[in-house]
Amino acid sequence: MNILEKIIVHKEKEVAEKSSLVPVKLLEKSTYFEAKTVSMKKYVQRQDKTGIIAEFKRKSPSKGNINISAAVETVSIGYMQAGASALSILTDKEFFGGTNEDLVHARKYNFCPILRKDFIISEYQIIEAKSIGADCILLIAAALKPEKLKSLAAFAQGLGLEVLMEVHDKEELEGGLNEHLDLVGVNNRSLKTFEVSLETSYQLVDSIPSEFVKISESGLSKPESLIALKKAGFDGFLIGENFMKSSRPHQAALNFMNACRKELTTVSEKQGI
Repeated sequence: MNILEKIIVHKEKEVAEKSSLVPVKLLEKSTYFEAKTVSMKKYVQRQDKTGIIAEFKRKSPSKGNINISAAVETVSIGYMQAGASALSILTDKEFFGGTNEDLVHARKYNFCPILRKDFIISEYQIIEAKSIGADCILLIAAALKPEKLKSLAAFAQGLGLEVLMEVHDKEELEGGLNEHLDLVGVNNRSLKTFEVSLETSYQLVDSIPSEFVKISESGLSKPESLIALKKAGFDGFLIGENFMKSSRPHQAALNFMNACRKELTTVSEKQGI
């Protein structure tokens, strides 16, 4: 089994256990459940923001511990003050060291859109996402059959949530595309080898229909890479490890976003804009 398959096997057991302990009716009583969501699709395209979806991630299967002691309150507030368009909060505990409480804390201190980053395989998790204050969910094409992905996306939109579908290649993209998606993300990291190549984004960008907001994910460590990807047609960029590996992720984010703004200004001046 590759790492995604291992995660999904564990997630199936986790969801079965959670749903038996915390019924849907209890989740629906959350103060966030009836709250109006904030559009990640719109925020990512805002001209006064950077297009960056800044991620809070303590560890990962490929890198091990990244920043175990990071405080979600400090980091998430700092990300938004730096100019991030949105937040991505990992809620998987076993493989990424996250919790639902991390997202609840981020929601408490921020009014921006928040993506619940997890491995969603059931409607229960989508109801849970709404109950903890998420605005958008992630659906991974490699983890779901096309018909299941479509039904989960429709269910999420029915609750007022937006949907980001993540793909790794053209086969996943073509199989997963459906009318219930809002954003399509291209993950530059291979699930099989963990190797990262931005070529994945360049190869797929033109195959993503224009009605979807286009996001490039993973391996984004240089401001000039973002400028080039934006020129190629991407609207947003999901960045986590590059910030989280710093002892002060929010400061690393600010430095990176300032460098992006400077790079954009330089490009505009050269083009006479």
